[in-house]
Amino acid sequence: MNLMKKQTFLQENILKKLIKVIYFLALTITVISFNNYVKAKEKWVIDKDISKIKFEIPVLFATNVIGEFKNFDGFVEIDLINNENNKAILSVDIGSIELNYNKYKNLILSPIFFDLSNYPISVLDTKKFSYTNEQELSLDIELTIKGISKMAITELKINRLTTNIVQILGKLEFNRNDFNIGTGSWKNTTILKNKIKIETNIFLLRE
Repeated sequence: MNLMKKQTFLQENILKKLIKVIYFLALTITVISFNNYVKAKEKWVIDKDISKIKFEIPVLFATNVIGEFKNFDGFVEIDLINNENNKAILSVDIGSIELNYNKYKNLILSPIFFDLSNYPISVLDTKKFSYTNEQELSLDIELTIKGISKMAITELKINRLTTNIVQILGKLEFNRNDFNIGTGSWKNTTILKNKIKIETNIFLLRE
């Protein structure tokens, strides 16, 4: 009887040690996998103090509408291993708009144009992308304004200033009527043209 108890006790100890070893190995593999994932991704964030987002809308027989969004945020994530899962997201605070026709600001933020109260944020999302040229890219991005999402082409020029600072100059054009920016009589494009031009000067900092 004592021999059987000793054998059972020994088996239980061996089993407990085996479980600990398995647990340790699983934990080690998880940590290594996580570290490899982190190393495989390089994240850059926007320096909001010096970056700029400007826009322009042509106006017939008058000064073009020229403005700037003062508040925005975003990041770029680079896939260092496969170069297939790169992505960038930029969110813009519509209420931070400043423009040369300042007396029309309330109209611009009203439901007729941007409808700030219901849609305070606009988003540019590259989804997943790859690239072969680090200096110039043409990306088909998803632009969301007033809850409407459309694809638009943006042209980018990348300047690597230092190992930790990158400048991105971007140009993007889209039709305001695609996003209901201007309803009723303002939908007409005879005076206020349909094409909106966006220019970005974004500085990214490596995290």
